Amino acid sequence: MSHPTRHHTGIHHNWIIVLLGALCVVTPFAIDMYLPAFSTIATEFLTSTPQISLTLSTYFVGFALGQMIYGPLLDRFGRKRPLYVGLVVYILCSIGCASVHSLNALIALRFLEALGGCVAQVGAIAMVRDFFPVKESAKIFSLLFLMIGVSPLLAPTIGSLLIGALGWRAIFLLLAAIATAILLVTFFLLPEGHEPDPTISLRPGPLVLGFWHILREPQFITYTLAGAFSFAGLFAFVAGSPIIFMDGFHMGTKAFGIVFAVLVMGFIGGNQMNVVLLRRFTSQQIFFIALIAQVIVGVLFFAGMHAHVVGLRSTLVLFFVFLSCIGLTYPNSAALALAPYSRHAGRASALLGCLQTGTGALISMGIGMLGAGSVVSLLASTALVALAVLLVGRTAIRQVVESEPDVVVLH
Repeated sequence: MSHPTRHHTGIHHNWIIVLLGALCVVTPFAIDMYLPAFSTIATEFLTSTPQISLTLSTYFVGFALGQMIYGPLLDRFGRKRPLYVGLVVYILCSIGCASVHSLNALIALRFLEALGGCVAQVGAIAMVRDFFPVKESAKIFSLLFLMIGVSPLLAPTIGSLLIGALGWRAIFLLLAAIATAILLVTFFLLPEGHEPDPTISLRPGPLVLGFWHILREPQFITYTLAGAFSFAGLFAFVAGSPIIFMDGFHMGTKAFGIVFAVLVMGFIGGNQMNVVLLRRFTSQQIFFIALIAQVIVGVLFFAGMHAHVVGLRSTLVLFFVFLSCIGLTYPNSAALALAPYSRHAGRASALLGCLQTGTGALISMGIGMLGAGSVVSLLASTALVALAVLLVGRTAIRQVVESEPDVVVLH
């Protein structure tokens, strides 16, 4: 594994984290802000809420596939130029979403919007390896996921207000405006984390071979897949929450926005607890224990739902604890998966994001096709699969890389 030469500048690390966090919120805002509009859009297009959830599923699919495109480009051309291209595509498609007159058009544009916007998050995750040593990765990921977690506190509420004042189409115009601001900040203030590397081939053969070498790393594939199935619970929550709370418990858009924000506090709390726990425990230890807790909560949720003993209050508590577990598992799985990589961090980050988002996309599509009854079943089953993958995969890892000597680079 190569270690590129790195140089210091006067850019403060906290400022870098804020800029990377700004990039990370592009997709969460695109997902969360329009959730309260599901029933409104369904009424306008004369369809059902589960059908509208397909616009979310196709966004996840585009997000997963787009990362495979941008990963090699981020390694070949540096981090910033691919960011410019992707964000411009995202902005144009967001404006297009605001003017559609059919569900099929909205589904298609959401797919293209994701293809553009995914570069922001995969680029930000790759730049964690550019700017920070491996031993700090889990802590930095937790801070970034704090910013990601704050977006569901704000986005659904903002979306609800926009629906009442200007209609659901205004949500996508605001998304375009936010992305424009982030694009300008990236252009003027974010340093280049990885200089262009002309030795990186963009030919299909070497690209596929490069991805295959990454997939063959036991530590990468174990923690990527285990993290993917654990994180899929969050996708199930996002895709299923409008169905459960608005259709099942008959909440209005404002009440749903508040409930959604409160529940996401569990995810944020887990992330911040992780920062504290890392002072005493390793990422491996935290990930394993949190995953076991997630399995227990998922199984209890499933059993209680099928026994018809879970009401609104129980649902809120179980979702909160379940999301708290994901707040602990995801940053540690991401840090452990990417730890062996430096020079190819862009491709490793892209593959990580593709596999994890692709898993989430399948889960959300399942909810869109199967309806509300599948949400809790998927919560429990994905957590169980994650634990099984971890237990089997760990037997193939000779020695887990959690930290290595690294010099921080700020170009």
